[in-house]
Amino acid sequence: MAERPDEFGGQKSERFDMDKRGSRPTWSRQIEFTLAGVGSAVGLGNIWRFPYLCFRSGGGAFLVPYLLMLVVLGIPLLHMELTVGQYTKRGPVHALAQFCPLLKGVGIASAAISFIMCTYYNVVITWALYYLFSSFQDPLPWESCNNTWNTPNCTDHATNGSYSSTASQEFFRYKMLQQTGGIEEAGAIRWELFLILVLAWILIYLCIFKGTQSTGKVVYVTALLPYVILVALLINNVQLPGAKRGINFFIVPEWDKLLSVEFAMVEVMVTSLTDQSNQHLLKLFKRKELLVLVVCGIACLLGIPNVTQAGIYVFQLMDHYTAIVSIVFLAFFEVVGVCWLYGASRLSDNLEEMTGKRPNIFFRLCWQIVAPFLITVILISSIIQFKPARYEGYVFPPWAQGLGWLIAMASVIWIPLGTVHTLWVLPGSFVQKLKLSITPYALNETSKMPYYERGGSARQPAVAVISTAVRLQDKLPNQAN
Repeated sequence: MAERPDEFGGQKSERFDMDKRGSRPTWSRQIEFTLAGVGSAVGLGNIWRFPYLCFRSGGGAFLVPYLLMLVVLGIPLLHMELTVGQYTKRGPVHALAQFCPLLKGVGIASAAISFIMCTYYNVVITWALYYLFSSFQDPLPWESCNNTWNTPNCTDHATNGSYSSTASQEFFRYKMLQQTGGIEEAGAIRWELFLILVLAWILIYLCIFKGTQSTGKVVYVTALLPYVILVALLINNVQLPGAKRGINFFIVPEWDKLLSVEFAMVEVMVTSLTDQSNQHLLKLFKRKELLVLVVCGIACLLGIPNVTQAGIYVFQLMDHYTAIVSIVFLAFFEVVGVCWLYGASRLSDNLEEMTGKRPNIFFRLCWQIVAPFLITVILISSIIQFKPARYEGYVFPPWAQGLGWLIAMASVIWIPLGTVHTLWVLPGSFVQKLKLSITPYALNETSKMPYYERGGSARQPAVAVISTAVRLQDKLPNQAN
């Protein structure tokens, strides 16, 4: 029988193509899936967010909790999500609804967070494209202070003075952003940035409008390019004035900042918890190209506040309340739903059903004990140590902080709403509803079919389940036999 690659690059029997219940777009090659995974782990955040958080959180001290969280939290959670997605053959919205109906809102929340983050992360791409276009000028506009946007405090070289700023800093603030004094001064739309933002979304549309068919080709560039850029930046930056001091700051930790570990945890989890979400949105309509176009258009419009003269303040506000506040709550409820209510043991059984091997003791311990414990500790410490959003020396006013909480609630609110809806639609008394809500597949009877019947491995199940719904004597003789 003919074989074809499954979504992880393995081989799947062609007989499953006849069962449309399990059909979905797949990666054409294993290398494409691998590069997609690598691209989600190393990307824009490593060039922008990681150095920013490292500088903000004590230099080398940041690496200690970061590496710890990467090993015992980030990698196990990524493995968990890949297992859940592959076993259910669904995106996060339906996958969580099948595994833990009570917390099905976590899947919707992850999609909402992914959408919100796309609206402002793409602004960083806009800034990068602006610099790319500006770099064709000779001399470079950020090389000297002889420009109309420069202030009297501008200097051509870095200094320790608090009253001076470099030419490159002033290009970023006063030329590209035309930064205002605060978020209360909205300013006008930066039309250059808006047009580049539209261009960035067009490029994204061209990359994803055909699903894995187009994305699988794009990842050859998007997954490898960040490594090239990181190496180029490393070579260039070690030659800059003051590079030795920066390296010392990176190597010599500020140990007192180890108490603030939520930044490291968030940086590890941002990738693993959000990158899977958008693919499921493509399945809502048959014309996925139209859906992607609509999603990109709406996200572009929502990103307009980030390209005003107060762009940077709006950006920082959204980043603080989405990539820190929302992600912490999402991670907590996802781990509770999958590792505890669904069960790490049951998840291990699912992995064995697909691959023939159970996860090793390290992953089982992380799923069952370490991850839930750490997530709980981090959630509590994040609440206790919470600080309002700020940008450099500017602290956002109370109304802006309230707006930030609304942004956070735009994603987190789906978790309690999903819980209420599940309890509403399930039959029986409240106690019966509650028991059913933590029963896998309670909302979808057809999902109770074995994995191999949903398009998975052809390996026969270890135990045959006989339904007692119909008595044998009620069947015809040939049926009973």
